[in-house]
Amino acid sequence: MSSDFVVTARDPLEIQNEHAIIAKQISELGDWFHNLNLKGVPTAPQHFLGDFPNVKWQHIRSLIPQDLTGATVLDIGCNGGFYSIQMKQRNAKRVLGIDVDDRYLNQARFAAQTLSLDIEVEKCSVYAVDEIAGQFDFVLFMGVFYHLRYPLYALDKIVKKVAGKLVFQTMVRGPEEIMRPAEDYPFSNQQIFEQANFPAMYFIEQSYSHDYTNWWIPNCSAVEGMLRSSGLKILDRPEPETWICAPEKVQRDGRFLIDLELEGTL
Repeated sequence: MSSDFVVTARDPLEIQNEHAIIAKQISELGDWFHNLNLKGVPTAPQHFLGDFPNVKWQHIRSLIPQDLTGATVLDIGCNGGFYSIQMKQRNAKRVLGIDVDDRYLNQARFAAQTLSLDIEVEKCSVYAVDEIAGQFDFVLFMGVFYHLRYPLYALDKIVKKVAGKLVFQTMVRGPEEIMRPAEDYPFSNQQIFEQANFPAMYFIEQSYSHDYTNWWIPNCSAVEGMLRSSGLKILDRPEPETWICAPEKVQRDGRFLIDLELEGTL
């Protein structure tokens, strides 16, 4: 008996009709920020950043195991679901995407359904992330930090959910050169703050890039300082705006740093 089998090519008209239906549904879900490939139909082909966020993923992907069988993933600020999809396509056992924007949540659900992927999508604020049960092998925190009015508070909460690695991405501005400050400076030393690469965050009172939700934009030194301050060890920096970290000193005497801070004992 022959083991050969015949693959029947799909009717081009059938594919065209399917693409038309998907394109219509994409349009009905509003403007997309994530450019996804949904069975050959792009969701944001005219994105001002190009094929975003795939352009970033190409730098990150080699640092994520190709096979995530058994792994759990939390995608914070999942948007249209690009990163959740990538992790699920690597066979992650559980992928949970959270966001506060109903438009993005609907887009992520539609994308997962269209690609027949079992991805959980829930409405949840980053400030409530510590209320989610359990920890996750991978936590993705991509493109959210600078949109937050209270970014370090959020980061300290997120740390509670990281069992393995945190993939952190934020817009950065200012010098790329990293400065790691000394342990202390005398009160009289004001010159240190005049160094362009001293850890700093730029506060956006009005709007930046036509987006009033851009609140705080750190320089690179500030990013690395805050990650260390939250008890994380920086493992890699695959591209200029992305850091991969792991928990190192996130607890003191068995308690997370944010809990000690909120009760005044840190």
